[in-house]
Amino acid sequence: MPRLGVNIDHVATLRQARGGNEPDPVAAAVLVELAGADGLVVHLREDRRHIQDRDLTILRQTLQTKLDLEIAADEAMVKIALSVKPHLVTLVPERRQELTTEGGLEVAGQRERIKTLVDLLHDSGIPVSLFIEPDLDQIKAAHKIAADYVELHTGRYANARLLKEEQSALESVAQAAKLAYKLGMGVSAGHGLTYRNVKRLTQIAEIVEYNIGHSIISRAVFVGLDQAVREMKHLLN
Repeated sequence: MPRLGVNIDHVATLRQARGGNEPDPVAAAVLVELAGADGLVVHLREDRRHIQDRDLTILRQTLQTKLDLEIAADEAMVKIALSVKPHLVTLVPERRQELTTEGGLEVAGQRERIKTLVDLLHDSGIPVSLFIEPDLDQIKAAHKIAADYVELHTGRYANARLLKEEQSALESVAQAAKLAYKLGMGVSAGHGLTYRNVKRLTQIAEIVEYNIGHSIISRAVFVGLDQAVREMKHLLN
């Protein structure tokens, strides 16, 4: 049965829009867990545009499920991860101007630099996932630097307008997932996934976890966070 990781960054985005204390992403995390999510995902960005260090500290102390911390692939952010010790660190590309993470991490072209970061995290007992494109060369590079997991970027699939384009993107995800599984890495998927498009991905048996944020938080505006999470869990099952 696939697992669901819920990204709660957008709860923090709403809070930061007014500079106050509400809504609190920590309170949202409790509701998400009670609704049956298998884990929480937060992205601590360099500019702290949504999740704050305070959020991360409290979440690590209170969560009963898995905390997946997304961070940029640089030493400063890795040092924060080493102090917090989340259950999983996902290294992602990060550009200050972007609204959301655009594209996967380029692993094949900077293997030595990223391997140094992976080794630092492994030395502290923290497993590492790499957020990458569903590209076979990137999968092989992730394996060579001892990544424990890969999270396949599903943006091309989610943004496809034509059925032929969607099918091609789906096939790329399937082939990447199969290779990653064959090489012994865990496989998750995320980016742009919604209540409408996630079902086709569940046909790919090698994907064991889906990380979804914006669609669930958007749905929660209308039906509440509890129901929004339960509806997504039902689709995955």
